Amino acid sequence: MAYITAIKSSILIFPLIAFLFTTPFILYNYHKYGSINPLKTFIVYSFILYMITVYFLVILPLPQIEEVIPKPNMVRLIPFGFIKDIIKETSFVFNNPSTYLKALTEPCFYTVIFNVFMTIPFGMYLRYYFKYDVKKTVFYSFLLSLFFEVTQITGLYFIYPHPYRVFDVDDLLTNTLGGAIGYVLMGVLDNYLPTREEIDRSAIRKGKEVSGLRRITLFFLDFFLFIFFSLFISLFLKNYHPFLITFLIYYIGIPILKKGSTLGGSFLNVRLEYKNAKILRSFFRIVFLFIYYFFIPFWSLIGTYLLVNHLGMNATITIYFYLAALVAILLFYFINGLIIIAKKQTFYDKLLKVNYISTIKEEENEE
Repeated sequence: MAYITAIKSSILIFPLIAFLFTTPFILYNYHKYGSINPLKTFIVYSFILYMITVYFLVILPLPQIEEVIPKPNMVRLIPFGFIKDIIKETSFVFNNPSTYLKALTEPCFYTVIFNVFMTIPFGMYLRYYFKYDVKKTVFYSFLLSLFFEVTQITGLYFIYPHPYRVFDVDDLLTNTLGGAIGYVLMGVLDNYLPTREEIDRSAIRKGKEVSGLRRITLFFLDFFLFIFFSLFISLFLKNYHPFLITFLIYYIGIPILKKGSTLGGSFLNVRLEYKNAKILRSFFRIVFLFIYYFFIPFWSLIGTYLLVNHLGMNATITIYFYLAALVAILLFYFINGLIIIAKKQTFYDKLLKVNYISTIKEEENEE
């Protein structure tokens, strides 16, 4: 039952952890490879889910603090004590095969097997994705197990006044063994899976074209950096229109110096290429983007507010109007997002004759 609780908890908390991890993951992959490989994404996020699950298996269920009292024998430092426990506390008899199956269903036996199985995926991930050799895999499997045992002996990092689970050296041995077994199993599966190098090369090949998601990422990264530098400059130039100064520097000056790349574009390996009149088209494009994606939705809300006040609507109808305005704005962003992801050029990029150029180079990423 405790195992099921831990698994359910990890599934519930995973979306939050994945959400917090997603932005740096996207930025890193676009910076290094220029694209996000689906297989790599699956591997990384499944590894996160796996780590959350095994951690919850170690700490859950959490007892009430008042229930945790000092107990003897909370530290077991004699190795292979589980063998004695299996002989004493289970129906296992070595020279009687009929007892084997029943022994597998008894806690003293299946807990040891579970401790081995728990870190087998860890060893597989270390070999396949992180490219660790057997020594590093065994070492990091031991460290992971030691981290779990320290978590238990410290009462969840001293949140509890006393340990509520046993520190057992046998857990270190079985967890480390599981990591080693995972390493060996991955050696067999390696023949049927693309290598890490092949995954990276595939990502770089795709990164030579600027995808819709990469363009959206560039837009928000540039906007974030623009706001950040504007606020920073406003600390020193309060009376000199810091937002306008930052706008001219960030969106006009820096792209001129960096051949069409903003700071965000340089990080994501993207530059904009204009057919002619680069400065003028660049200026009009940025102004249009701000008007199109920020001012139009904002003023639609203001317009709804003014309309509602002017007509003197009752509370129910007012709520419906605001909901309709919000739904329209969400649809506006959703439809434009789909267009950007599905097509290479939006209508305003066609009018301004601008193309997104990837600056990713395969040779720079080869190890």
